Amino acid sequence: MALKRLNRELYILGENQLSSCNASPIDDDLFHWQATIMGPSDSPYSGGVFFLLIDFPEDYPFNPPRIRFTTKIYHLNFSDGGNICGCFLKKQWSPALNISKVLALVCTLLTDPYKGCFIQEKYYLYINNRNCYEANAREWTRKYAS
Repeated sequence: MALKRLNRELYILGENQLSSCNASPIDDDLFHWQATIMGPSDSPYSGGVFFLLIDFPEDYPFNPPRIRFTTKIYHLNFSDGGNICGCFLKKQWSPALNISKVLALVCTLLTDPYKGCFIQEKYYLYINNRNCYEANAREWTRKYAS
């Protein structure tokens, strides 16, 4: 069932390619994909190109994919190791979600961080000194994603 669903999602991605992100299997392995997200122009990630790895479980879509950034990114919802803190990938996962929707949600986090799940020290800086937080995000983008 997972292979059939992944083939359909790959087809849908090809049909509805988003300008800000895309994904495809690595070496034709439908359970392991690489995604690319372009930093939104109205964010401190502008001009950055961010790579992610997506690993689908054998029982996908009944369990969520594991997604992590391989490009370093300074963001309150992403750990320094690239893990994404997001309920839609854990407790609120639904088989109705697909990889196109998940990538769109990740893109949205770049301009509108989720305050319900965050990395403590980055959240503190975001809340108390937004200019410093955004300067850090721009610097990491320039350094790691350009």
